Amino acid sequence: MKIGFLQQHNTADTRSNVLRLAEGVADLAKRGAELVVLQELHNSLYFCQEENVDNFDLAEPVPGPSTQLFGEIARTYNVVIVTSLFERRAPGLYHNTAVVIERDGSIAGKYRKMHIPDDPAYYEKFYFTPGDLGFHPIQTSVGRLGVLVCWDQWYPEAARLMALRGADLLIYPTAIGYESSDSKEEQQRQRMAWQTVQRGHAVANGLPVVAVNRVGHETDPTGRTKGISFWGTSFVAGPQGEIYYEASTDEEESVVVEIDLKHSEQVRRWWPFLRDRRIDAYGGIEKRFLDE
Repeated sequence: MKIGFLQQHNTADTRSNVLRLAEGVADLAKRGAELVVLQELHNSLYFCQEENVDNFDLAEPVPGPSTQLFGEIARTYNVVIVTSLFERRAPGLYHNTAVVIERDGSIAGKYRKMHIPDDPAYYEKFYFTPGDLGFHPIQTSVGRLGVLVCWDQWYPEAARLMALRGADLLIYPTAIGYESSDSKEEQQRQRMAWQTVQRGHAVANGLPVVAVNRVGHETDPTGRTKGISFWGTSFVAGPQGEIYYEASTDEEESVVVEIDLKHSEQVRRWWPFLRDRRIDAYGGIEKRFLDE
């Protein structure tokens, strides 16, 4: 399968962001991409740097304007698209939602971000209700997509449940970057930890991983911090954690990467982790912490 992704620097002009995305998806499809993955909350700036009720105006229903637009693109160019939207479910109820658009323009399925961070400059708990759809791969014409979102990428449980339910690959739309007050060494440790844990999910589950991050600097509207420098480094890894492609840390990129989904089964034959799991001995994993 040929996977395309866009690593993009967003601006305050949402219309411009969306138009550039639309052009980028069309170009990737013309270059042979069968599946295109977009970064987290790709229509706008990363608005979670502040707690501002006016930002809820950025949310939209699903189905809605974005699913209609990307549906038209998917149908025109015969491509599956993984989008990442600020979903308005009801007044006062919002989610960080990945929506998968099928080749015919229909909605193949959606995933609501389950793990919601709350850190300086990442005030997502103010905006997003935790997901309630669970960890279920989305069936498409190109395979069963284990779609998760950003903070979910740090949790092996999420990746494992997607694998156990038959995902063919794991996909992570992302918006993550450097805190300006951290040292250069600490910033690089964080970036490499981010990539390493996801490559670990690939290895542990014998599945390819696609992580698409935004790039560029976005200022803090409140002026309390120096803003976020998103670290890019979007990548595609194989089922043994091998890197097929890694994007730059500071440039926009439009990339098509070819992967062999059949190779996953061969890797699982060599490393039968699912066979050797001690499902009789994992009691307690559903607890917050085991005090005894």
